[in-house]
Amino acid sequence: MAVIKAGLIQMSLKGEVESDSPEAIKKKMLDAHMVLIEDAARQGVQVLGLQEIFNIPYVCASHDPKWYDAAERVPDGPTIQHMQSVAKEHGMVLVVPIYEEQMSGVYYNTAAVIDADGSYLGKYRKTHIPQVAGFYEKFFFKPGNSGWPVFDTAYCKLGVYICYDRHFPEGWRALAMNGAEYIVNPSATVAGLSQYLWELEQPAAAVANGCYIGAVNRVGTEAPWDIGQFYGSSYFVNPRGQIIAQASATEDELLVAEMDLDLIREVRDLWQFFRDRRPEMYASLSAVDGV
Repeated sequence: MAVIKAGLIQMSLKGEVESDSPEAIKKKMLDAHMVLIEDAARQGVQVLGLQEIFNIPYVCASHDPKWYDAAERVPDGPTIQHMQSVAKEHGMVLVVPIYEEQMSGVYYNTAAVIDADGSYLGKYRKTHIPQVAGFYEKFFFKPGNSGWPVFDTAYCKLGVYICYDRHFPEGWRALAMNGAEYIVNPSATVAGLSQYLWELEQPAAAVANGCYIGAVNRVGTEAPWDIGQFYGSSYFVNPRGQIIAQASATEDELLVAEMDLDLIREVRDLWQFFRDRRPEMYASLSAVDGV
């Protein structure tokens, strides 16, 4: 039986948006995360996922260009370099969502994947970028161009799908078809219109694709924007669509669960969704505006 121990960290903002510099907030957020990362190591967590742009506020509630200064190169920036040493120290796979600068003026919402030996395996860039009230992401992020990479880590085959991506079933399927056993979904989601979807879409995706999903959301409110309450409630869901562990709605928290990877084959053999696909019938899905 191939069982791995996975963790997710949900976190509230540390620091003051109006008085602290981006670099000061990044340091406070990293320091707070390190406490829970050390706890994860003590508990034997092998694969650990962090929330969307984990070390800065959800800046997309604003149009403030000062936050461009928070972006870093991936993997050559200081945060990913530090996380590589952390991963190596603890023998832990890390999914590190970060604000990426590819070059001056070109920025992505990115997650770096670091293997248990500290090696950088690659990155996923958020594909679908929303632009609705309170979520002005196109001001900060270029749509991702990474495709659907699956990383062959020390413990599992791992994919990443970031926040708003989760509303688009095509990416879940592409990651599963590329071999993903576990998909981490880092998010920054507030109470309101989409909250009822939080425990609907990822379980449905887990069933449809016969894989594990770790959905991680931040907690608290972030002044001065106050776009709503980030409601946490991070969870793991298995290939049967069952939520097997869930965090609180309000607290900084490390959530830990065991994932039996043998269940993936069992569920896929039962439902045979991949066998019964009809890709030759789906040509219209690639049309820009429908048929």
